[in-house]
Formats: sequence, structure tokens, C-alpha cells
Amino acid sequence: MNNDVRWKQRFQNFTNAYGVFCKTLNYYEAEPDDEIVQMALIQAFEFTYELAWNVMKDYLENEGFDEVKNAKQTIRTAFQAELISDAEDWMDMIQRRNLASHTYNRAISEEITKYIKDDFFPLVRKLYEDLKKRL
Repeated sequence: MNNDVRWKQRFQNFTNAYGVFCKTLNYYEAEPDDEIVQMALIQAFEFTYELAWNVMKDYLENEGFDEVKNAKQTIRTAFQAELISDAEDWMDMIQRRNLASHTYNRAISEEITKYIKDDFFPLVRKLYEDLKKRL
């Protein structure tokens, strides 16, 4: 498949996930203490994060970058290519996503949802807006 087509298809999937994520975030903001809403937000974060780094990977490959095989390499390369401006925050996102995926207790859930609202959302929104301009 042509890399140009691939990254644009992945961007469409990312756009869909981002839309669901934003809706879920709105529910969370209305009901921040609802455990079911918290879990839905964490799930939306997980799949939006996965599509975010994968769309960056596909975009970078389309631009001629070869060394983008996993999330960390993709984030480093995206930073070097000035696709993102905050590599450390994106690297932290990997750790948060792993914590959310492999551990569950109420305190961690609350910590992760706060992170998602305060830190993840601005990063993923900026990526979405920047990539949309590059279509």
C-alpha cells in the first residue's frame, strides 16, 4: 500500500478515535466521580494513544523516515522531525498507558483520569490539529 494512502487512512481511524475520546472526556467532566465513566475514559485514552503514535509512525514513514518501529522510536523521530514539540511528555504517555493497561485500583484510576484530562488531551489535540493541516 502506498505510504501516502496508509497514513491518511490511519489518520481517519485516529480522527474517529479522537472523536470518541472527546465525547468520553465530556462525560467525565460532567461525572468525574463515576467509576464507569472513569473506566470508559481510560479505555478511550488507551486506543487513542495507540492510534496517535501509529499515525505519527505512518506519517513519518511517508516522509522518508525509516527508523520508526515502535512507540519510543516514533516519538523520538517525530520530535526530531518537529512533528511534536514535547517528546518527554509523549514518553511519559507510554508509561501512563502501560500503568492504565496493567493495573487497576481506584487511586491509580483517579490519577490516570486526571493525567488524561490535564496532560494527554492537550497533546493529542495538538497532534490532531497539526496532522489535519498536513492532509
